[in-house]
Amino acid sequence: MRENAEPSAIGLPGGGRRVRGLRREELAELAGVSADYVRRLEQGRRHPSAGVVNAIARALRLERAEYERLCALAGYAAADGQVPSEAGVAALRLLERFADTPAFLVDAAWNAVAVNATWAALGCGAPTGHALDWNIAWRTFRNPLGGISRTEEHAVGFQAMLAARLRDTSLRYPADQRLAELVDELRSESRPFDALWRASRPVAGYDNRAVFRHPDGEAITLDGNLLEVPEDDLMLVVLTAAPGSADAARLGEVVSASDEQPVIRVGQAGPG
Repeated sequence: MRENAEPSAIGLPGGGRRVRGLRREELAELAGVSADYVRRLEQGRRHPSAGVVNAIARALRLERAEYERLCALAGYAAADGQVPSEAGVAALRLLERFADTPAFLVDAAWNAVAVNATWAALGCGAPTGHALDWNIAWRTFRNPLGGISRTEEHAVGFQAMLAARLRDTSLRYPADQRLAELVDELRSESRPFDALWRASRPVAGYDNRAVFRHPDGEAITLDGNLLEVPEDDLMLVVLTAAPGSADAARLGEVVSASDEQPVIRVGQAGPG
């Protein structure tokens, strides 16, 4: 991380350097430790305190994912407690703004928190009675919704994204027992998930084109986008149809036929 840091981004001169990144002495000064201490850390001969980890992260101006990785390597949690699963007023208001578009809120463990009426109107699946009915990862790897299908390419990309994000979440919330149980079940019962988990490759993209088959038999192809809601550590999944397409027209018919309330919290409707 020190070698990959950009000196100019940290306020240090970067010209005329023979090696990339920060010098050990520069990082030590910024983090408030000695250069010898940094050298011992890099050689694996010292174990930093949580305070030193945070000081180094601030000095290197690490992004969230890098900070979480640094914490995990040092044996510390980047977040305490359980995965937040409550949607604030602002998050619910954001969901309401997509009244004509299927959308739903999920927490960092991919548990659905709330859906809008358009998503519910798609009617692409029925609850099974399982405690994890509303978990997108469990539904994807263990009990797929019958009304949703993807091409092999899109299915692989979507599954890789889910596994990578769950792995990142487990690093941030190592004390969350429900999350640990979910991961254990997926790893023991789903070979594809276990292979993706062990591959440990970061996945930045969100590839979620899927065909949603309405109960009346009509199919609608929708593209998924993921919006972060950092204040609540939630994500908003929004599904859109190509403008002017037959899918957009069909989606419009579904919207017009819906008489559900604008936002439905989990437990008040089935996952489809």
